[in-house]
Amino acid sequence: MAAPDDLDSLAEALGRGGVAVLTGAGCSTESGIPDYRSSQGLWKRHPQELGTPHGMEAWPEEFYAFYAARVRALQEARPNQAHLALARFQQAGLLAALITQNVDGLHQAAGAQDVIELHGSMAHTRCQRCGRKDRPERLLEEVHGLHDRPACRHCGGPLRPDVVLFGELLPEEAAERAFRAAESCRLFLVVGSSLQVAPAASLPGQALLAGAPLAVVNLDPTPYDDQARWLLREPAGQVLTGLARRLGLA
Repeated sequence: MAAPDDLDSLAEALGRGGVAVLTGAGCSTESGIPDYRSSQGLWKRHPQELGTPHGMEAWPEEFYAFYAARVRALQEARPNQAHLALARFQQAGLLAALITQNVDGLHQAAGAQDVIELHGSMAHTRCQRCGRKDRPERLLEEVHGLHDRPACRHCGGPLRPDVVLFGELLPEEAAERAFRAAESCRLFLVVGSSLQVAPAASLPGQALLAGAPLAVVNLDPTPYDDQARWLLREPAGQVLTGLARRLGLA
């Protein structure tokens, strides 16, 4: 359990504002959203092989079944205490940026706004040909091969999840905003990310180089643990609720 002094001093730093937050899969597991590691046993291929542009072309039935399962899981998911606490921090004017590696939209469902979604969003699909977006439920349509994928209502092109697949570049605007926030924040707070996926994993390093202290709330080790001023290996909801309570925001 985190020492009260650790939470007290972190709450004091958080209360000064100017905080950039990066959230990962561990922020949403309490909402019942499995991460890729825990869900890989459900599929013949590893998600990092299946969830790629090549996987979409080579194994369309399995690719779309994989993302249809994610759509169904998200339809049942609700924001947890971590999402709610972060939304309250933002509403209190304490956050300079809320950056997420997640694609589940649970920060917005909790009331957060202007979320920097590094890996896109499962809130809609995108046409490979014309770029227009559609409802995520289009991914629930049954697929029977490469020429039977969900089709764009406007141009007939193939629809895909509006997320960054493995091997694709991050959205340029989102990445630029995230790095600017890391370089200018007063405190960088990592919540539920093991910081293994580049380039998001380098954001804490940017903040440290700029002189901001680092706080890591994650159950598993990260490459930045030795450089973190606060290291809390506890569930995100528990830690953030404790911080919100100390700030009078619970």
